[in-house]
Amino acid sequence: MSTITVFDPAMCCSSGVCGPKPDQKLSVFSADLSHLESLGHSVTRYNLAQEAAAFAANLTVRAMLEAHKNEALPIIMRDGEMVSYGTYPSREKLVAMAAGEAMTEASETAVEAPAKTTGCGCSGSC
Repeated sequence: MSTITVFDPAMCCSSGVCGPKPDQKLSVFSADLSHLESLGHSVTRYNLAQEAAAFAANLTVRAMLEAHKNEALPIIMRDGEMVSYGTYPSREKLVAMAAGEAMTEASETAVEAPAKTTGCGCSGSC
């Protein structure tokens, strides 16, 4: 099984699923990561607001942030290699990435990243 590492944009809590109006896209993505874990994959998530050192320590992530700023996030890695950036992939694509499968163009659907200005929907109290 593979190790999936997600480098999320800055959010007020570890998953972005908090506050009075959590972003539905983040809720779906969190459920999709739980699904990966149920399949036996290891999943680690880093939040830029809370774990900046993990971003700085990863050369690929650091280079992507230098080149694309926060638009590069989220960055998803499989066993240390970047497999996706800039969007939260659909469950189908995420499972295929974790398995190391190449996706056909027709099945490359993705869940858009949450709006950068709304964050996770909390008022900073979570």
